Amino acid sequence: MSESSSATLAVFSEEEYSRTKILLATQVAHMMGRKLEEDDWNKVYCAAKGIPHSGWSNLNIDVNHKGLGVEQKLLRVPGLRGRPIKSVCGTTMMHPAATRSIRIDDTSLPADVVMQDVFKQYSELIDMRTEKVRETSGGIEPNMRIGWLLWEDSLTEFLYFEERLKAPQADRYFSEWNETLSKGARIYEKDTNKKRFSVTTSAGIKIQPYFDVPAPSDSNLYYFRVQSEPIDYDTVQIWVSSTTAKAIQRELGSLEKENISSAIIKAAKLTSLEEASIDASEELAQPIQISRKAFEIFEATWEGVSDEHRAQLFLEALHENS
Repeated sequence: MSESSSATLAVFSEEEYSRTKILLATQVAHMMGRKLEEDDWNKVYCAAKGIPHSGWSNLNIDVNHKGLGVEQKLLRVPGLRGRPIKSVCGTTMMHPAATRSIRIDDTSLPADVVMQDVFKQYSELIDMRTEKVRETSGGIEPNMRIGWLLWEDSLTEFLYFEERLKAPQADRYFSEWNETLSKGARIYEKDTNKKRFSVTTSAGIKIQPYFDVPAPSDSNLYYFRVQSEPIDYDTVQIWVSSTTAKAIQRELGSLEKENISSAIIKAAKLTSLEEASIDASEELAQPIQISRKAFEIFEATWEGVSDEHRAQLFLEALHENS
């Protein structure tokens, strides 16, 4: 078996998975469409698994708790154009940087020689981070992992999986210099001839790994949809902040599907679009179910960056028309 075909690892219990979805929906609701940052996911992950959150840093491993060490890597999936994020399952993707802690002293050397030195440096970095996890593990042998979170611009769908974090063995790879644009090394797996790493030598030296996205059937691939979630043929579930949900409930008397759906349809006919103020809350996001017809009107009438934003605009319309 080739070194790259490492198995995915179980991450969440059923309870942790459910908690992760709610926490991720909460985080997205409060982001109001801004770009996802590494610490957004790190906070969700740690809270879902009951791990103290120490903050994200390029200098340290992202999760270090009782022998568990996780290096988190986030990658935006561009160009989906309406296709579900699961359409990337089974493909190979490239992350722009495994680490920037790489030096190349002489680019005139053969590419295989440079590859061996780069892998040695990468191995030393992994060993150093493993030792950091060991120091606080209480005698537990470190469980070192790399986590891959894939996300798309609308922050609606996410994929996550983990694999073993281990240094590549140089004897399983070969490398060639790439002279086309800027000089860099391309590193290929001997067994498959697949490109597995790129090493850039311009705009900062860094190693860029290629990784395989598991098939949708992989039980260790975790899928999250935290906005505009279809429930059945006539029901769509939106996720909004607790503050917004409570405000809508005060206006309408209940959050029942029929009640909110009819209010959306009525308000859409009377509304004047204005930017709503943001009232962020630390409370968990709340799912609200509406009819598919009401959702289509909701999405078309209040052009927001998220379910939460559209819900705030809808709430403004209720105030104006009450």
